[in-house]
Amino acid sequence: MGSSHVAVTRDASSQMQAGRIREDRVKYRLSKFVIGPGLRMLARTEVIGAKNVPANGAAILASNHLSVLDSFYLPLMLERPVTFAAKSEYFTGKKPSERVVGAYLRATKQLSVDRAEARAAQDMLESALELLKDGALFGIYPEGTRSPDGRLYRGRTGVGWLALHSGVPVIPVAMVGTQRLLPPGRRLPRPGRIEIRIGEPLLFDEYRDQPAGARQRRQVTDQVIDAIKELSGQEYVPMYASVRKEQLAASPGAEPVR
Repeated sequence: MGSSHVAVTRDASSQMQAGRIREDRVKYRLSKFVIGPGLRMLARTEVIGAKNVPANGAAILASNHLSVLDSFYLPLMLERPVTFAAKSEYFTGKKPSERVVGAYLRATKQLSVDRAEARAAQDMLESALELLKDGALFGIYPEGTRSPDGRLYRGRTGVGWLALHSGVPVIPVAMVGTQRLLPPGRRLPRPGRIEIRIGEPLLFDEYRDQPAGARQRRQVTDQVIDAIKELSGQEYVPMYASVRKEQLAASPGAEPVR
């Protein structure tokens, strides 16, 4: 009787989880239906390489980051739901435009990350790992923050950690043109054109029997950044974008760079 009770409990749990997944997908599609027409009117968008995103199964989308619009247009143009990590300020804005952003991010199940917390990055990676174990599609910005000037900056090794611990493919993505629609510091977007270039999956099979140490994480991260650079054509800067932002903010008369 005990084993049959356990089986029934597991079946009920599986059914509840499947129900939540279906509900989440409905909310995701509804949010795209509501906000999608406005985004399409704002920018003519072309996707190159959509076939490189698997129809099912876990994968990591690793993209450059030029504008907050990246987190809108990439999920919008993909058939599958994708979860990105976004800084917590995007979820809690008080202005009308900020509330729209927050509502969309919540409806599409994006992860809120409080960058003021010391463990925020690791907590995000561990949450992402659980999503990948469930077969989800997870998006990450290896640079860790938006580029302050449109160039591609050195990658943080979180993407390497996630790739090595999950064992799933990493799909490089280049967002092109979003910074012209809504550059950092600008409040309202302007019309334009966006191109989303999706590269072939990176598998990293050569690291399967190695520890996920600092050297391996750095090597994987650098390969991901190289693949993004090939797709985007951006100039590469061998420093972290956050450091460059600090330099810009320290310049005389400079305005804060977010």
